[in-house]
Amino acid sequence: MTKAGRAPRVVAELGRPETPQETADRKAENSRKYRARKTVNNLVLSLLVTLAAVLMIVLLVPRNDKPIDRAVDFTVVASQLQPSVETPLAVPVLPEGWSANSAEWRTGAADGVRSWYIGLITPTNQFIGFSQALDANPTWLAQQLRSQTPTDTVTIDGVTWDRYNNTAPQQDRGNFDEALVTTAGSSTYALIGTAGNADFEALAGALAPNVMANR
Repeated sequence: MTKAGRAPRVVAELGRPETPQETADRKAENSRKYRARKTVNNLVLSLLVTLAAVLMIVLLVPRNDKPIDRAVDFTVVASQLQPSVETPLAVPVLPEGWSANSAEWRTGAADGVRSWYIGLITPTNQFIGFSQALDANPTWLAQQLRSQTPTDTVTIDGVTWDRYNNTAPQQDRGNFDEALVTTAGSSTYALIGTAGNADFEALAGALAPNVMANR
């Protein structure tokens, strides 16, 4: 005796049994939803595993609560550079509380002017960038000063400097609020930063011996 086949599934919304095509469509849709749920579940699981790994790394890596000292000894850098530079490089002796976060020889690949650069942090946590450029041209200076013109001059320890004040809107000034510039021999000295007059004058005074020597 042949076993009777299973009766077609009755779809309540239709009030009748499914057609073979409707059965196939239903199974295909159920399969698609299953795969979609599985993909989402796998993604969530992967994220949880990744977060657990990151947390483990954070917990295991030792940390030091002391701030990182990024101070640069520009006197050492200058002594290493000087044998290959024909002009005496300025190495200012600064008052207590000053530090440097950068010291480098710029080869002039971009602007054609070689320069000795020191990035200085003042005791009040302001910034002054010092450049001693060799054989600087007007274009280099204009780029450094963003085409600002001098407002007056000031003499510090026997050296006369042109003073610049950045007239651009505050939000456009970057690290250039004020500048002092002088020349001696083949060197152009440019001090550009955000510090007050007292700090600029202290740095200019510390540079005076080198400026005098290069005249």
